[in-house]
Formats: sequence, structure tokens, C-alpha cells
Amino acid sequence: MQFIIIVDSLNNIKGHRYELWCLARASGIRYCVVFCDVEDTHCRKWNEDRGEKGEASYKEKIFDDLVRRFERPDRRNRWDSPLFELWPSKGGVDKSSPSILEAVSYLTKRVDSKTRDVKILQPTFATQTTRASESNSLYELDRATQEVINAIVEAQSQALDGPINGILLAEGLAKEAAKDFHKVDGAD
Repeated sequence: MQFIIIVDSLNNIKGHRYELWCLARASGIRYCVVFCDVEDTHCRKWNEDRGEKGEASYKEKIFDDLVRRFERPDRRNRWDSPLFELWPSKGGVDKSSPSILEAVSYLTKRVDSKTRDVKILQPTFATQTTRASESNSLYELDRATQEVINAIVEAQSQALDGPINGILLAEGLAKEAAKDFHKVDGAD
């Protein structure tokens, strides 16, 4: 089964598009940007028409701020590529339909060793997470929780209903944490 995730958003800031690209890369999935290229004057007119009809629209100050802060997608940026452009203000959606079909075709195309025009993002070392075995993780979590509970109970019994200034955790917990740190750090 194949899924397509569509994020219908302004995506007006390139940093936001970059974050989406990073998520796609971390997941090892295909990614593309579909950009509706419309002149500011057309957008303003559409926004005003929506307001006159009682539909949701931006206030003028917010609209002006969005236009001012807009960062146009650029196919030379890896997070904006591949870029499929629509021009709904020039001939309506009908003339832009081929771009939509190209985007869907790109996202659903079967990929094999001969496919060169589809780029599947590969997770990098930085985006991959190491997964501990579930049974070991549960045991370690239970053991650490029990040590913390024991330390709290011990501190409460010694405080004799007074305030507790601090709790010293068992040395075993600290040693285990240090051992795990050395494994991750590469030193033994």
C-alpha cells in the first residue's frame, strides 16, 4: 500500500519547507513542492472577495505581512526540489492540471534500479535513531524507577516529616548512566 502525505499550508518561509524536507529525509520517503504562483494583486483581490462573501479571509495588515515575508520556492534548493508550479490566475486550474498530474506521478512512480528521475530521500546518520530492544528497555526503565522510588522513600523516612533538601540517587544508577554514555561516545 502506498500513501501520499499532503501538507496544505502556506509554506511561505523556506525554513518551514526545509523542516518538511528534513522530516521526509528522516522517513526515507519522496518529497516535492507544489507551488501556486499567483501575483500579489490577484491574491489580494481573492482575499477581499472572500471577506465580502463572509468567508474566512486575512485582515489587510496580516495579508501585507504575509506578502512581505514570503520566500518564493527555488528549484535550486534541495528542499524546494522537485518543484511543480501552478498558475491558477493565468487560465484557471484547468491549464495548471498537468503540473498536478506530474506531481502525483512523481510521488507514485514505481522505482527500480533503472529509475533516474525520482529521488527517494535517504535518512542520514544524524536522523537515524538507534532502537534499544523493547524488553531490555522496559527492564531498565523499571529498575531505574524502582531505584528513584526507593531513594525518595528513604529520604522521607530520614526527614521525619520535615523538608527534604535533596535526594542522592543510588550509585548504581549513576554508574549505569556513565557506562551507557561511554558506549555512545565510543570509549570503553
